[in-house]
Amino acid sequence: MKLAIITDTSADIAEKYKKYENLFVLNIPISIDGVDYDMSKISPEEWFDLMETAQDVPKTSQPSVAELELLLQKLEKEGYTHVLGLFLPAAISGFYQNVFYLQNEFDKMVVNFPETFITSSPLGYMVETALDLAESGANFDEVFTKFEEQREGDRAYMLVDDLHWLAKGGRLSNGAAVLGTLLNIKPVLTFSTDGKVEVFEKVRTVKKTMSRMKELLLQEAQDRSAYKVYIIQTRAEERAQELYDYAIEQGFDDVEMATFGPVIATHLGLNTVAYAISPKK
Repeated sequence: MKLAIITDTSADIAEKYKKYENLFVLNIPISIDGVDYDMSKISPEEWFDLMETAQDVPKTSQPSVAELELLLQKLEKEGYTHVLGLFLPAAISGFYQNVFYLQNEFDKMVVNFPETFITSSPLGYMVETALDLAESGANFDEVFTKFEEQREGDRAYMLVDDLHWLAKGGRLSNGAAVLGTLLNIKPVLTFSTDGKVEVFEKVRTVKKTMSRMKELLLQEAQDRSAYKVYIIQTRAEERAQELYDYAIEQGFDDVEMATFGPVIATHLGLNTVAYAISPKK
C-alpha cells in the first residue's frame, strides 16, 4: 500500500509530521479587511494581532476543488494506491460536498473522503495517527478502522468569550449572540454529531462555565489512560493553564497545550479556550 493523506489548514498538525512526503495540506483562503493571507507564511500570534485591530470580521473561503483534482491526478501518476482525505466538517464548509464526486474518478486508486465531524487539534491527531499507522505497515482497512474509532470517541467543549465572532461568521444567529451578551451567558459550546458548532449548555459567568467544562472532561474520559487531552486557546493563556493543571491533577497522562490555528480562531474569536479529547493512537 502506498497511502497519501490529504487534509486542509483547519487541522493543527505537529511540526514533525508536516515534513512527511505523503502528507498534503490544502490551503483554506483567509482574508481580513480585504487582504488575502497565506497561512503558511504567518504565525497564529501574528494573525491574532490582525484580528484585534481588524475593521471587519475575517473571512474564510473553501479550498480549491481544482487544486485537489490536480493533486489526485499527480498522486495516481506517482503510484499511490490509496488516498484518505480528512477535511473540515461538511456542516461547517461546503467543500466536502463539492469534492465528494472525486472519490469515484480514479480507477487506479482507492480514494476515500469520510466525514470528520471535528477540526483543529483533534483533526490533526487523526491525520498524525493515520501517518503513523501507514509508516508502521498497517493496511488501509486498519488505518480506516482506527480513524473511525477516533472519530467516534472525539469530544470538544469550548468557552467562547465573545459570541459575536460566531454570529458574524454565520455559525450562530446574531439574536442569540446579542441575548447571550446581555444576559452574561457564557455557554459551553461543542461539535454536534454532524459537525456543527452548537450550544451544549447555557451557563452564566466564566467561572461556572470553566467548572462545567472540568466536569465534562471527567464524564467523557473516565478511563484517563485511554485519551489524549488537548487544551486549545486563542489568547486565553490563564484559562488554558487552569484547565491543563486540572487535567494533570485528575490523572491524565497525555495532556497537550495547543493554539487554535487562524482558520478556527477566525470563527471562534479571541479569548477562547477548549478541552478536546481523542482516543489515543
